[in-house]
Amino acid sequence: MPRIPLLSGSRLLVVSAPDDAVVLAPPAPPTHAIVDVNAAVRDAFRFPLDGPSLEHVLTRGGRVTLVVEQETLPLPGAPVDPRRQAIATTVEELRRLGVPDEKQTILVACGLARRPGRKELAALVSARFARSFHGDVVVHDVEDDLVGLGTWNGLPLRASRALVETDAVVTVTAAETVLHGGPAALLAAGGKEALRAAHAESLVQTSGSTGWELAVAMERALAARVPLIGLSLALDRLRVSEAAYGYPYDPASLERIARSPFVRLFRMLPGPVRMRALRTLPIGLGASAAYAGRPSVAHAEALLRAVELRSARLDRPLDAICLGIPRSTPHLPRERPNPLLAAYLGLGLALRMWRDEPPVVAGGTAILVHRFHRHFSHPTQQPYRAFFAATRAGPDPDAIAAAEQTADADERAIDAYRAGHGCHPLLPFADWSGCGPALDRLGTVVIGACRDAAAARQLGFVPTHGVGAALEMATGVAGGRPRIGFLLAPPYFPLRVG
Repeated sequence: MPRIPLLSGSRLLVVSAPDDAVVLAPPAPPTHAIVDVNAAVRDAFRFPLDGPSLEHVLTRGGRVTLVVEQETLPLPGAPVDPRRQAIATTVEELRRLGVPDEKQTILVACGLARRPGRKELAALVSARFARSFHGDVVVHDVEDDLVGLGTWNGLPLRASRALVETDAVVTVTAAETVLHGGPAALLAAGGKEALRAAHAESLVQTSGSTGWELAVAMERALAARVPLIGLSLALDRLRVSEAAYGYPYDPASLERIARSPFVRLFRMLPGPVRMRALRTLPIGLGASAAYAGRPSVAHAEALLRAVELRSARLDRPLDAICLGIPRSTPHLPRERPNPLLAAYLGLGLALRMWRDEPPVVAGGTAILVHRFHRHFSHPTQQPYRAFFAATRAGPDPDAIAAAEQTADADERAIDAYRAGHGCHPLLPFADWSGCGPALDRLGTVVIGACRDAAAARQLGFVPTHGVGAALEMATGVAGGRPRIGFLLAPPYFPLRVG
């Protein structure tokens, strides 16, 4: 019986899997990547996939708005991210083409997430760049006085004034999903109505994604007013140090970790010490390609490249899937996740990273390995309390919709968001909607190693004390011997099914 290590919170659990279990691991990182990110960015801007080059988009001496996003994906992040080099190179190119720093504005598009403070903004770029850049830095506020750009299917399209009151817009992002990067960065610099309506069945294919259609509509509406060009990076897989025995890329690493005496010692450490040890693991991240052009075109090409390099193949859907949930949030700052954020990591992120077909059959089972404690980091996660108050009797759609309307009118929560103390009060409801595609398809969601059964039942999940009991429950749901897959994550990676 194979043993599989799964990261649950800050704990490393060794799970005994059936002999015929399917272990889903990403392919090993390539031996080569872009050696000079700066040169790749310059070449991309000079030879875009479509449309004019950066030089022909700009007006010499005119104003330029540079749109960037926080480095929320991949999870976990890396100390050195190629997006920082891309931002610095883009600013240098603007200087070379006659746009001084005083005419440049860096717009940080963070959508409904907490608005970053000075420390988080400094982490977006290198220390050297932060000292030398003399332009403006603006953090987007969805509650600000935004500019209307029309409508899409009855939804108002609104944008930050920094996107409209300028002579050119340049986006610099990475192609992680259809809702992160590219035209989605323009959507994240817009109004809350469009952000709340941005859904996607799959995060790595554009078909069936209203979020992608909204983002492209936003791009077209903005391009009708301002010249626009975008840069998208295709990121490599995260490279973990040798201390992790090649996990998760080397299949033999599973047994080496399961046998290691350090696993028992690691479990005995206090939680903060375990987290400190995990954060000290040297992690590397590179880029495999850089594309420029219209943001939607460059992003789609980079996303295809990233999926091809980082995806694992699955011949047919599984009856059940088991995955560990780390002690981290999908939004910045990285914190201990409450049960809704833990569910979003598994159902809204990991199980939406598929192409061609969902990884679990209709009516199948998902096992999320997490303790599910109702812990809300103060003050950043306070809006999530309103969601849990509305689901005391279970995830009733009418009660959740009424709670969302109340939250959207909560002036105190909105003031906290605008001051950078917490996320927007609509973010918890957007996270729950992100779990919707997986919940609509699955028959049962089981929380393995659960320590707060009430929290699991509030969300409509089934709590179990151990992973073994969860696997037995998946067998009962399947009505026979199920085909169970174990997703080795994080980092989460795309699955190509069928």
